[in-house]
Amino acid sequence: MLFTPYRMGALTLPNRIVMPPMTRSRAADGNVATPLMAEYYAQRASAGLIVSEGTQISQQGQGYAWTPGIHDEAQIAGWRGVTDAVHAAGGRIVAQLWHVGRVSHTALQPGGAAPVSSSALLAEGVKVFVDPQGRGPQGGVGDMVQHSMPRALAIDEIPGIVNDYAQAARNAIDAGFDGIELHGANGYLINQFIDSQANQRTDGYGGSLQNRLRFLREVVEAVAAAIGAERVGVRLAPLTTLQGAVDDTPQATYLAAAHVLDSIGVGYLHIAEADWEDAPVMPVAFKEALRMVYRGTLIYAGKYTVERAEEALAKGWADLIAFGRPFIANPDLPARLQHGLPLNAPDKATFFGGGAEGFTDYPVAETAGA
Repeated sequence: MLFTPYRMGALTLPNRIVMPPMTRSRAADGNVATPLMAEYYAQRASAGLIVSEGTQISQQGQGYAWTPGIHDEAQIAGWRGVTDAVHAAGGRIVAQLWHVGRVSHTALQPGGAAPVSSSALLAEGVKVFVDPQGRGPQGGVGDMVQHSMPRALAIDEIPGIVNDYAQAARNAIDAGFDGIELHGANGYLINQFIDSQANQRTDGYGGSLQNRLRFLREVVEAVAAAIGAERVGVRLAPLTTLQGAVDDTPQATYLAAAHVLDSIGVGYLHIAEADWEDAPVMPVAFKEALRMVYRGTLIYAGKYTVERAEEALAKGWADLIAFGRPFIANPDLPARLQHGLPLNAPDKATFFGGGAEGFTDYPVAETAGA
């Protein structure tokens, strides 16, 4: 199995470090991954596992300018350059597949159409990044604008989107990825079906908890059938309220979701903890319950320090720990953490868009590179 539970082996922290998905908005025209992106990911191949930035499964699934896709041949070829570079450097990489749902703008949608969601609900203050002047990623200049009013998906449209996920998973394997991660967090489409305050449907995809989990189940089953459940991971964010997705009973909802994923046999579950100031803390009892409900590999992310990571691994809540922003400025992060070396500070001005600056030009520590 690709994602054999890591708790079964005597691995040290550096081997258990995951590079989680982080949007960098540097795809070329046609939303194609570039050689510069291949260099960026290959630099970070010492991670135990790399999860790519969010990669839209269709044009309808795009929510931000300059993000890569994986729904046409040029995009598959672009990503193949990335996976080849990562594998040549000794790493493993999975593609994070996303459909942003309502978190988009008519400027990004096919034919200027409205974005789609579980329900026709606007998330006030939720903004997306657009490039109204068509300048491209090199300049790194665009606008943050309120997402457009979505329309509710008709029930007969849903199977087509489920198929888009399955085809994107096949495309990812064709592009050389070791597996895929479904983005079911952060207020995007799967999350918009799961969370009670984002889903006002009265058909078989809304209302009861089992109905709200139906879209998740159908997507995961389709992707598992396409590439094998052992190659599938799912990212969930039980206690976050990002981009207007709020659930009234999150612990019950996400334990039920974990049970669904366990029953299908997906390779891993990636839990994104809330990581902003004064964010709700995920209770230890909740983590222990997730471990009992879900028997596969568990990855946790959310402002982890070395000390917190070692505690999570020692107590069995997690098998792998994802360090997000530190990977931006420290391509050799596992070695730096192992040897207690200082970390480079990331340049926030270069997080999104642009070229090599703030992307592939961060230095490797001498000891780490030895």
